Amino acid sequence: MAIWTRNLLNIFLKSNCPLCDRPTNAELCLDCTRQIQKCRLPSDRSFLKQEIPIFVWGNYHGTLKRAIAALKYDNQPQLARPLGTRLAQTWLQSQFARSGLIVVPIPLHINKQKQRGYNQALLLAQSFCEVTGLKWQHGLERQQDTEAQFKLSPLQREQNLAMAFKLSPKFCQHQPTNRVLLLDDIYTTGATARQAAQTLQQQGIAVYGMVAIATSQRQ
Repeated sequence: MAIWTRNLLNIFLKSNCPLCDRPTNAELCLDCTRQIQKCRLPSDRSFLKQEIPIFVWGNYHGTLKRAIAALKYDNQPQLARPLGTRLAQTWLQSQFARSGLIVVPIPLHINKQKQRGYNQALLLAQSFCEVTGLKWQHGLERQQDTEAQFKLSPLQREQNLAMAFKLSPKFCQHQPTNRVLLLDDIYTTGATARQAAQTLQQQGIAVYGMVAIATSQRQ
């Protein structure tokens, strides 16, 4: 509940937009909302053909990049709601959408989550599921406190994430029969998606694909 306290206060009090500092009653001001919308990918470019199907909402640049950075590094968890909602609404309109999937957010290592105070992928998953009607679960745990991916080359990313994930106790005790939909904030080289999917698949859990707010790959 504490994570969304700021949203509740905004009903009664105007706050400032975390991206431009303009007064607003919402998580983002109207101008920043419009700027984020301009980052949305055309529908025919939302699907990335990789080892598993990837659905992304927008290009990782401009105001969308700033919003994700604020969510992750500037203690602005309320931004997960508008971003997760946009991802969900666009996903529902796509051919990628399916019912009965289990949404599994990419986990943070416990040390990093304590430092940040929350896992942005989990917050995005909660908003995504509120709109789609899907259910989310803690399906994975991060067993290694890996280095930040944005600092690394593609090869280093793969090496950095080798054996990074394991099944959560819940999935170990009761493996899902439904397919899993992974969810992350950014899709870059696919190293995180591959390692997370392989961890699930090695235990006989089917992975449907991944959804992400943004991609840094050229579209």
